[in-house]
Amino acid sequence: MKPAAIIFDLDGTLIDNNAYHIEAWKVFFKKIGRPWSDEEYKTQFNGKVNRDIFNYIFNRQLPAAELQEYTNEKEALYRELYAPDIVAIPGLLNFLNAMQDANIRMAIATSGIKVNIKFMFDHLPVQRYFEKVVDSDYVIKGKPDPEIFLTAASFVGAEPQYCIAFEDSVAGVRSAKAAGMKVAALTTTHTKEDLREADLVIKDYTEVDLASMMQLMDA
Repeated sequence: MKPAAIIFDLDGTLIDNNAYHIEAWKVFFKKIGRPWSDEEYKTQFNGKVNRDIFNYIFNRQLPAAELQEYTNEKEALYRELYAPDIVAIPGLLNFLNAMQDANIRMAIATSGIKVNIKFMFDHLPVQRYFEKVVDSDYVIKGKPDPEIFLTAASFVGAEPQYCIAFEDSVAGVRSAKAAGMKVAALTTTHTKEDLREADLVIKDYTEVDLASMMQLMDA
């Protein structure tokens, strides 16, 4: 069975950028006098929307203006750090071309913000492949809630059980699984063991093709 749609996370899934997000977070943490923990990043930050992250950091519900101020500061630093190095994950462009040739609809479901999405599109020629980009503005509940993947599937007119999601975070894998999708996970951020709830774990897109997508749908 050919998938009706493939829905991609962005950070760590289309671009291997989490190290740059981490560096930006470390600068922010130093400014506010908070100790950094790689494990805390993996469990509490990766894959989640900034609203939930900043509320977690400050242990309170931040007003919109304060949340926007912190978001702008951290994300501007991320873009400054990553701009010289941004590239697509190996095999991505060939994979997107193959899926487009097979008439498989594609969308993005990301916890990221519009300015960062535009930043990626400005640097990589991939926007034309995606019918819809669902970002954090579209959802009330962030990952691991399934809302963002269900929303993306509805935009491309695909039933979730006939979709494949590509993710890199544990929260993202759980979000897509809760939506009823098959999930392929990339080991850009987490280990294969961390991502064991996914249906398929890969290093990059050189390890997948149309045949493997059809096999995954039939599994």
